[in-house]
Amino acid sequence: MLMKSHTWSVDGRQCRLAFTMAECTTLESLLEMGFDRNRAEKAVAHTGNQGIERAMDWLMEHENDPDIDEPYVPPAGNVLSASESPPQPDTETAEFVGDEIQEGDTKRPMTEEERKEQIKRLEELMRVKQEERRERERQDEVDREKQRRKQGQELQKIKQKLQDDEMKKLADDRRREKMEDRMAKQRVKEKIARDREERARKFGGGSSGSSLSSPTSDSTPQSPPEHQGPPPAKKDYDECRIQVRLLDGSALTAVFKAQEPLAAVRVYVQMNSADSQDFTLLSPYPRRVYTDLDMEKPLSELGLVPSAVLVVTKK
Repeated sequence: MLMKSHTWSVDGRQCRLAFTMAECTTLESLLEMGFDRNRAEKAVAHTGNQGIERAMDWLMEHENDPDIDEPYVPPAGNVLSASESPPQPDTETAEFVGDEIQEGDTKRPMTEEERKEQIKRLEELMRVKQEERRERERQDEVDREKQRRKQGQELQKIKQKLQDDEMKKLADDRRREKMEDRMAKQRVKEKIARDREERARKFGGGSSGSSLSSPTSDSTPQSPPEHQGPPPAKKDYDECRIQVRLLDGSALTAVFKAQEPLAAVRVYVQMNSADSQDFTLLSPYPRRVYTDLDMEKPLSELGLVPSAVLVVTKK
């Protein structure tokens, strides 16, 4: 049977006490299940030899420790008094692990079938515990995700509140600016009204004095002018007669509608003139050169109704 010993100090003397049977068998069971010796020894030592289940729980909880694979070093200076004894194993667990089975006060060696059954049960137990651990990790991940989403929602609410506060502040600033503008306009209107009243009082008195000083001039009747009658009515023309003098000295004459644009006259000249050069139209009296903008204006607006003379010039 595999035995392992530790050293304790008892009343200043060094003595060696062997592991109990359960400790050795727990270590052996962990080794047979495939655990590394350093990990198995640490699990047995740190759980106080409380059985295979405690050791397996410790291994699964500390499998990611950086020093898990380092050799186990028993703590130095474990001082026990004479009345103290090394930690006792869990007898209930010890009956089911190791190379022997407790039957009353006697122990008998385990058969190969019993040993395989024990290993199988321990592996199943480890599988169940690993599944429980994975389930706890999944649940922890779900809880962390819920917490993350909750924090994200709270952060979004805070951002929305800040935006709402900013919009409210901008709206308040606009209302205040509009109110200040209205008040300023009202003050300007009041000042204008006061100025008008002041001018009315100032000039109203002067005009009344002058009217009192010369009453005879106001009372003198004025004779109406002779031959006074209604102004002559302006005649509206629907057509106009345009004469165009060409570059070669010849002339074209045509009648256009008063509302036709000057561009119609230009097109007429282009169609009836042998010269294909670009040209400009002008009025000799009073002299006026018509631009591209004038081409869109009606003849009546340009003062070419009822008749006019235009001259063609080169551009």
